[in-house]
Amino acid sequence: MKTTNINFIGNRNIALIFSAVLTIISIGSIAVKGFQMGIDFTGGTLIEIGYQKAADLTVLRNTLDEAGFSDATVQNFGTAKDVLIRLKLHEGVSSADLSAKVLEAINKNTAEPASLRRVEFVGPQVGDDLAEDGFLAMLYSTIGILIYIAWRFEWKFSTGAIIATLHDVIVTMGFFSLLGLEFDLTVLAAVLALIGYSLNDTIVVYDRIRENFRLLRNKSTEEIMNISVNETLSRTIMTSVTVLLVLVSLFFLGGEVIHNFSIVLLFGVFFGTYSSIFIASPAALLLGISAADLMIPVKEGAELDSRP
Repeated sequence: MKTTNINFIGNRNIALIFSAVLTIISIGSIAVKGFQMGIDFTGGTLIEIGYQKAADLTVLRNTLDEAGFSDATVQNFGTAKDVLIRLKLHEGVSSADLSAKVLEAINKNTAEPASLRRVEFVGPQVGDDLAEDGFLAMLYSTIGILIYIAWRFEWKFSTGAIIATLHDVIVTMGFFSLLGLEFDLTVLAAVLALIGYSLNDTIVVYDRIRENFRLLRNKSTEEIMNISVNETLSRTIMTSVTVLLVLVSLFFLGGEVIHNFSIVLLFGVFFGTYSSIFIASPAALLLGISAADLMIPVKEGAELDSRP
């Protein structure tokens, strides 16, 4: 199979500047705008209602807004007949009273009343615990990645992989903050999946670089990296396109419940592919990686052991 010969590493400065700008914008958005946290983290009430026919979400939103529930998030749940309503905390009102008021407002001027399926309440303390545990999970997984790659490869590769993974997470979450989308447990799960995907893509490239360091002794480090990235390019693109096709299907056919999950991974897979080519290897190169760092040490007296 014919291998491409694109000078990825030679154009690393352009890519690094582009990534630096995206990272600064993302961090700025996260610091200034923050995230629109879902009730999983802030606490609130979740109400599921059902209709005999497809529900008109626009009418439902307007009805709830007129009834004083302007903070309500309305979306389909599973089918067009099932609706999920998320409400933030209302001081002094129990979840039972709140659900009754919501159902009364919805059915006030409608010929076909909605039926109440379930009501769930998440307290503020539970939300705080979920937020803390979720972000600790991201931190611990990143530390685990650092230890694993340092053990499998070398600390310069390990640092390069962490830089690439952090780049993907920060830029993806920055876009999420800029778009003002709701950040809930499904989004956090998508971010954790993104960390694993980005790492896997980077390890494939690093494996090929390590092999070529031992095979191509007469070439420079930059040339070896460029050859390795080109050799793994077809695999990287095929994997990414396959995953993107699944995510696009989930986005359009999976319903509102997993829209944000799909959006995070769509951004994440794109930037994960980009960073494995333009960030991970150049980062290791900037740290001074060379063939000498990956040479298998020769055991002293090995030539004597091999004698009969």
